Amino acid sequence: MDAPSGNNGTLYFEAELHPHRSLSRKALLLVLGGMMLGSLYVTTLMYFLGAWPVIGFNGADITLAALLFWFNARAARAKEIIRLYDTVLEITNISPGGKKQVSTLSPDWAKVELQERPGAVPRLIFRARDAVAEVGRQLGEVQKRDLAEALNRALVRRREPRF
Repeated sequence: MDAPSGNNGTLYFEAELHPHRSLSRKALLLVLGGMMLGSLYVTTLMYFLGAWPVIGFNGADITLAALLFWFNARAARAKEIIRLYDTVLEITNISPGGKKQVSTLSPDWAKVELQERPGAVPRLIFRARDAVAEVGRQLGEVQKRDLAEALNRALVRRREPRF
């Protein structure tokens, strides 16, 4: 894989892939608030019943749940950007921490493959001569098939332009 070039020409395809999260930020805060209210109720009840050691365990449970929700929300910041230009096929991976990794392949040799795996979601692979890059790891099977079809159409459109 080569380093990205400055001016890549005409953009034929662009896709930005994000991990799916079922809760919005507001919904996540509502869930955490509900958990804290429930925990406060149980903690207060246990205190009045004299079972004060439960208070520490309840606090630890809520702290752990909040930490896990935070890790989940942080992981949602990751994204993958696929761009097909005249001169280069560019794959940019951005980690949840913001670290960027750019890989490029020659679009002249690029080929999109879905590697079927029994009982699992297929892998979406770009091949270009001896370079291989997997994309869309966070996608489900239907989304990978749709992305592969769109990428194949874009590669054909780039290789066979209509004048």
